[in-house]
Amino acid sequence: MGFANLKKMETENIVALSDVDWGYAGKNGVFDRYPNAKKYYDFRKMYDELGKSIDAVMVATADHTHAIVAADAITMGKHVYVQKPLTHSVYESRLLTKLAKKHKIASQMGNQGASGSGVRQVCDWIWNGEIGTVKRVDVFTDRPIWPQGLSRPEPQNKPDTLDWDSFIGPAPMRPYNSIYTPWNWRGWWDFGTGALGDMACHMLHPVFKGLQLGYPTHIQGSSTMLLTESAPNAEYVKYTFPARKGKGSVAQYPEVDVYWYDGGLQPERPKGVPAGKNLNDSGGGVIFYGTKDTLICGCYGVNPWLVSGRKPTGKQWVNSSLTANDHEKDWIRAAKENASRRKETTSPFSEAGPFNEMVVLGVAAVRLQSLNQVLNWDGQNMKFTNIPAGAKIKTIIKDGFKIHDGHPTFNKTWTDPVDANAFAEELIKHTYRAGWSLPAMPA
Repeated sequence: MGFANLKKMETENIVALSDVDWGYAGKNGVFDRYPNAKKYYDFRKMYDELGKSIDAVMVATADHTHAIVAADAITMGKHVYVQKPLTHSVYESRLLTKLAKKHKIASQMGNQGASGSGVRQVCDWIWNGEIGTVKRVDVFTDRPIWPQGLSRPEPQNKPDTLDWDSFIGPAPMRPYNSIYTPWNWRGWWDFGTGALGDMACHMLHPVFKGLQLGYPTHIQGSSTMLLTESAPNAEYVKYTFPARKGKGSVAQYPEVDVYWYDGGLQPERPKGVPAGKNLNDSGGGVIFYGTKDTLICGCYGVNPWLVSGRKPTGKQWVNSSLTANDHEKDWIRAAKENASRRKETTSPFSEAGPFNEMVVLGVAAVRLQSLNQVLNWDGQNMKFTNIPAGAKIKTIIKDGFKIHDGHPTFNKTWTDPVDANAFAEELIKHTYRAGWSLPAMPA
């Protein structure tokens, strides 16, 4: 994705590239395309050498290093474009949100649908009251399309062109295996956030923006077999958001439940949808159940339509001529504007940060599912409030599956039980490996 983003930023002077895998970067052509850019393995060295001369940084690394790369850039006063999911944890999202505000930089998360017409149309219809008030939203994606539900593989010899220590970054060290990178890191908890983290920043954006969501109050998750190392093959998450002040023609939004499905799971088909119509549009579907009508759109908010067949022509609340292909250009434009007069991008950290907290909170709920309870969330203080004191949690290291006398059996290997509150706190705010740290959280 870094290469794809850079191709849309070629109106600017690309002076440096930092990549942990020079073999892959060379093979896919990014180094050849920018021969005058100085090459680095470690972004920290790049900052040390060029920090005074660069103006902006585009971050498209594995999820677990988004925050540390971006936070260091922001504290240096650099504008930042960060691929989705914005960060790997709730705390990291809150940090980038506050840092961006403090340093008055131009920011953009790489959920390009935010610049597309579909999200704008969905918001216009909701804010005009076209579907009434919404108390339920169903969202599904057809991901994952990379390996998940796996135990830790055996060590391998790493390629000479890969800086494994830099790839691991702030995560706990582990031996190299080719299944981790490139790209497949999405399915491993230490590096990625599974299908939910990958696609919810696209799928849920019109939901978060259209319904003016903030922090959820309750959340619960479940999945196929949950392993210690990697995300499950399929997940289900339910978020509950409290009543909120409305927008546009809708004075008040009621409490709403938002349901997430991935791994091939799909919600019940809404009444009135034609038989045989595939609701998977560009990677998934979003279903808003309103008191007046049902609104359906695809991934990135594309192709919204009403089940009634009506074609609303009400007020346009979101005025923009941008397309998804303009997402990077929108950030470049904002970076060149004076902070006091800057027009915000379509996915600035002021919105993308709280939104991403919702996304990675769903990941945490899936990983806490063995508590067998609805989790209450205090968003302001980034804390689950009802995990019992002394509760324990453990996860499966290996499933130990085999056939014995014709019967499927499991001889599961489990982690030792750990304190559930401590486990939850680690999901919310990661402990970084020695030598890696984040700047302090602004007040």
